[in-house]
Amino acid sequence: MSADPSARLDELRRGLAETEDRIVAACTAAGRDRSEITLVVVTKTYPASDVDLLAGLGVTDVGENRHPEAGDKADEVEAAVRWHFLGGLQTNKAGAVARYADLVHSVDRVKLVNSLSRGAEAAGRTLTCLVQVDFDATDPGRAGVVPSGIPDLAAAIATAPGLQLGGLMTVAPLGDDPVPHFEHLARLSAALREDHPDASMISAGMSGDFEAAIAAGATHLRIGRSILGARASTG
Repeated sequence: MSADPSARLDELRRGLAETEDRIVAACTAAGRDRSEITLVVVTKTYPASDVDLLAGLGVTDVGENRHPEAGDKADEVEAAVRWHFLGGLQTNKAGAVARYADLVHSVDRVKLVNSLSRGAEAAGRTLTCLVQVDFDATDPGRAGVVPSGIPDLAAAIATAPGLQLGGLMTVAPLGDDPVPHFEHLARLSAALREDHPDASMISAGMSGDFEAAIAAGATHLRIGRSILGARASTG
């Protein structure tokens, strides 16, 4: 990753173009239109300057995983972008996140819904929330709600002041074939839309598996490494 702004811009332009080619090819293979897909560039651990460079290349949506890093970056970035909060979120940080995030993909419990609602209301904002679905309930360290818990959590979001139910999100279990999980998420999304017709977002797919997510119907891709390169630190 280059420290020279001009060289870094070239690196980002190449990564973005290569990723865009993959997205277009996957859309063509799936018989989908590219306009159905929102690319969320995951900028965690990268500097705010990268976000401004990406915005200059046409990126409109960026994702972060941790607070307060995400909030500090949102304050520093000059470009107008939509901020997606993607990571596990403690309830005591939810109010702060609600003041700058436009979408939270990782809602997995009613207590968090209530905290986000209070934060959004206090900030006079409407925050779009996605239910994070966990297909690996045997791992206690994973965030997300099991599929049977979706209706109650979705209803809590839909009726909470300051919040809007956007849809569903998942991370395919590490080491598993992502295809059946993404297809399952699409079926769960269809069921959710029977009660909440506007909750059409399906957030799935990262650098290594987003073609499978597109084939299954994903609307939002969360891609970092393929665009920004290897991270210097994951701490």
